[in-house]
Amino acid sequence: MEDTFRQQVLDDTLDWLDKAVIGLNLCPFAKSVRVKGQVRTVVSEATAPEALHEQLVAELRHLAEVDPEVTDTTLLVHPLVLQDFLDFNDFLGEADAALEALDLDGTLQIASFHPQFQFAGTDIDDVSNFTNRSPYPTLHLIRESSIDRAVEAFPEAEAIYERNIETLERLGLDGWRQLFPPKQG
Repeated sequence: MEDTFRQQVLDDTLDWLDKAVIGLNLCPFAKSVRVKGQVRTVVSEATAPEALHEQLVAELRHLAEVDPEVTDTTLLVHPLVLQDFLDFNDFLGEADAALEALDLDGTLQIASFHPQFQFAGTDIDDVSNFTNRSPYPTLHLIRESSIDRAVEAFPEAEAIYERNIETLERLGLDGWRQLFPPKQG
């Protein structure tokens, strides 16, 4: 992978994190770990699901072992594999199986983001899908203990999903496109 492409993937991902996830407050827990520099962002060179699986296992082990003050959460961005959302969605079963095989189920969890993310029963351009749309396919590795602490600090955490949809409905597709205009050239 060329360094310029890797840097572009990293820049696009962090721009999305800052403008959408934090800027629109889609995840009220993200800002503090970002400000503290505790978000590890890994751009994968995997071009096949098997290679991504190996890297996912390595990143799950890393997150489980590293001090949370150093790395609280990991974004595993994989721009060269699982570009099709249905293939990506199928891979999530393998990702969950990896958690269980490593005996990390209940310690870590995996959230999924994809440029074509689509909730069941929605139209492709339904703005609710944008709550989980990222510039590149991304697996977000999260510590369960961090989620527990965040939920304690954020009353009614179960309402975040609904609030996010309301936020995006107010913003609309045009507002989203203003945040992330198409790249020229």
